Amino acid sequence: MTTERRLIEAAGQLLDTGGEGAVTLRAVSQAVGISHNAPYRHFRSRDMLLAAVAAADFAEIAVALSKIRHSDKASRQKLTAALDVLIAYAQARPARYRLLFHNPHLSAESAELEKKGAESISEFFGIVAECQASKVLPGSECEPLAGVLLAAMHGLLALEANGQLTPRKGLKSVADSMTLLLDLLAGTLAGDAAAKA
Repeated sequence: MTTERRLIEAAGQLLDTGGEGAVTLRAVSQAVGISHNAPYRHFRSRDMLLAAVAAADFAEIAVALSKIRHSDKASRQKLTAALDVLIAYAQARPARYRLLFHNPHLSAESAELEKKGAESISEFFGIVAECQASKVLPGSECEPLAGVLLAAMHGLLALEANGQLTPRKGLKSVADSMTLLLDLLAGTLAGDAAAKA
């Protein structure tokens, strides 16, 4: 494994255990067992190291979503599985999730992060488009609907992270709430079909 890859993995582990504040170039160099100046040969700043962690994670997510997209599952099952991947990632790695989806300035500084993020979102868009083509979801433009689905998921995850996602508020879990949203969207299609009949 290259030193650069070791630095990225060490930074990811520090994120997982201590949040973004735990990631410093000095802490990462200590974790890898190199001099505190050595990381600068690979990353010009802490932000660039964090961007590399985010790019690597987006690449993993894109692979997972691509496997789902090209599977033999029905389109609705693909969408549910894709949402499950994103939800599980956010719940298991909250600091990394915030890094990927709540730090737009990192994307502006890193072309690689921008590229990997776009690839993962493109896979999700493809799954949504397939759902629309098979009449599981309404509409013909996938980007607006996919954006709304992602925004709803992010909002629910934020409520969960703040301890505000409770059955008392009618919200059992992020996954259950997203299933309800998909059911409502499918019901819109059923309602449209009934109105035309």
